[in-house]
Amino acid sequence: MTQLAAAPPSERVAPPQTRRRPRFDPLPFLLLLPTILILLAIQFYPMLYTLVLSVQERQPDGWRYVGLQNFEILLDSRQMGESAGHTLIFLVGYAGLTLILGFIIALLLNRKSSLSGVYITLLFIPWILADIIVGVVFRLLVLPDYGLFSGILQNPALFPPKGLSVLTADAPRPWIGEFPFPPSPAMVYLILAATWRALPFITLLLLAALQTVSNEVIESSRIDGANRWQIVRHIIIPLILPTMVVALFSLTLSGINGVGMVFSLTGGGPGTSTHVLSYLLYSIGWVSLDFGRAAALALILAVINLTLIAGTLRITRVQQRSI
Repeated sequence: MTQLAAAPPSERVAPPQTRRRPRFDPLPFLLLLPTILILLAIQFYPMLYTLVLSVQERQPDGWRYVGLQNFEILLDSRQMGESAGHTLIFLVGYAGLTLILGFIIALLLNRKSSLSGVYITLLFIPWILADIIVGVVFRLLVLPDYGLFSGILQNPALFPPKGLSVLTADAPRPWIGEFPFPPSPAMVYLILAATWRALPFITLLLLAALQTVSNEVIESSRIDGANRWQIVRHIIIPLILPTMVVALFSLTLSGINGVGMVFSLTGGGPGTSTHVLSYLLYSIGWVSLDFGRAAALALILAVINLTLIAGTLRITRVQQRSI
């Protein structure tokens, strides 16, 4: 009687193993719990409270529900439209000028130089100053009586007929309806001050992106006959475009939401020529103490922020496809 040969070890069928269910470990959630509680306290609770305040109005006997009345009052007010126009002018001038100058300075600093480290250190000094301090310093520079630039600005030969007082000069007559363009001298000066404050960070951000561009790619393009402008336009800008988008995001958000420099430099004046939306929010909330309308304006600003960010992303994607 023949005996069956035993199957080799490689052909033996292993017995089915029962899969163990992973054991729940609460330690990661406990470690994250303090951070979650802090975010709830400083982010979500103020956001929900702002939503509640935006549909209420303060009365002598307490808060009263008014629905969307606060939003209707804001959107129908002349002050809201004027502040939106000032914000748009400030944002375009501030973001555009900072991004262009930052890119040019980053290109210059990207060249190999023994003093590049010194230049970068000196360039970073304005970024460590608070907006309030920068506004006060720039205000002192143009005060009519003892400002550093007052002698130049008040010279009738340079600024006829009676010189220029930056902080008190009236805005020119609008070219298009009631849209506040051209801007007042105070708005132009505010844009320059804000650009000086934000320029170091944007320059260093773009410089870090430029240093990731391979020299071999640039040398190959030079061998192929590309000039400097073609290298910048067709090689450098497409390669650092994601970083430029991040810089534009930063400038957009800080330009819309920043109020410290407006408060300390112009105080919204002269008149309302530098009344941007963020300063209007401060005026409604902390000067008029109308917290219901201030909460409604805060929500409108949040929607504007999200819309601008989404629009910038869309435009950048279209440009990136066309390059």
